[in-house]
Amino acid sequence: MKPFAALFSAILLLCSCSGRYECISGYAQGGVYNVKYNSRGVSESRAQIAAAIEGILTAIDTTLSGYNRESVLSRRNRGEAVRPNAMFLEVKALADHYREISDGAFNCAAGPLFDIWGFGFSSDSLPSEDAIAAAMERCKKEEVLNFNAIAQGYSCDLVASYLHSLGIHDMLVDIGEIYCEGLNPKGKGWTIGIDTPCDGNNSPGQSVSGIWRSDGGAYGVVTSGNYRKFYIRDGHKYAHTIDPRTGRPAEHDLLSATVTAPTAAEADALATYMMVIGEEEARAFTLSHPGIEACLITSSGIWRSPGFSR
Repeated sequence: MKPFAALFSAILLLCSCSGRYECISGYAQGGVYNVKYNSRGVSESRAQIAAAIEGILTAIDTTLSGYNRESVLSRRNRGEAVRPNAMFLEVKALADHYREISDGAFNCAAGPLFDIWGFGFSSDSLPSEDAIAAAMERCKKEEVLNFNAIAQGYSCDLVASYLHSLGIHDMLVDIGEIYCEGLNPKGKGWTIGIDTPCDGNNSPGQSVSGIWRSDGGAYGVVTSGNYRKFYIRDGHKYAHTIDPRTGRPAEHDLLSATVTAPTAAEADALATYMMVIGEEEARAFTLSHPGIEACLITSSGIWRSPGFSR
C-alpha cells in the first residue's frame, strides 16, 4: 500500500466526535486511518466495529500490500505459485477496467517502471534506454503488479460497505484516501481541504488551496500529486507519476488532481490517471463523464469542474 498518509485532510467542525458519533482510528497502510460514523440505531458496540475494521484492513494488507512480503501480491510477484483470493481478483479486475478506459495510462503492471525510476521497491534512478525498454517488456507480461494507485480507495469502499451493512449512512472513512456519506456531527455535509501542492508540504492540512463540501451524498474523494515524492538530478525534477505508455515520468505542469466519484476506488484510479495525462486531457475527461468532478491545480492556477464544490 502507499507508504504515505493522505494527500489531503478532513476538516471537521468539532475537535472530537460527540453525541451519537463514534471515532475509530489506528495505523494501516503506512499511515493513520480515521473512521467517524453516526451510531444511532446501531446495535454493534464501538469495540465490535473497531475489531471488524481492523480485520478488514488486515485482510487487505495480507492480500494487496507490496510492503508485506508474505501478502498474496508479494508472493505472486516473486513467482511463487499462489491462488489469488476473491479480493485479489476483484482489485485486479478493477485495475484492468481502468487500464482499458484510460488506453493504458493507468496500469497496475507498471511496477518495473517505478522501480527503475526509483519510486517503487528499489532505489534505482535515471535508467538507460535499454533499461526502460526491458522494464516495459516486463510490464506487458504483467510480471510484477502494484495496486498502490487503487488499493487505498478500495480499502475505504470496503470499510464503508461494512458500515452500510450495519445500517450506517453518516460516515467519513479516511484511509489515506477518503469515502464520505451523509452528515457530520454538526448535521452538515462533510468538509475536506485540498492540500497546497508545493514541495515541502508533507503534512496533510498544513496548507490548503481549497475546500470541498459535500451535499450529503456518497463520494470517494482522492487527491494525487507530484509534490511529495520526487528527486532532482542535474537540475531536473523527476516526479513519481510514471506514464506507462512511454516508460518515463509524465511531463506537464499539473501539480495535483483531486477527484470525486461514486466510489473511492474509482476516484483513486482516476486521480492517478489524470496526473499521467495532464490538465487539458483531464479537463476533457471530467466534463465528458457525469458523476466525476475534479479540481486540478497547476503552476499557473486552479480549475474546478462545475459540480466540484457542492
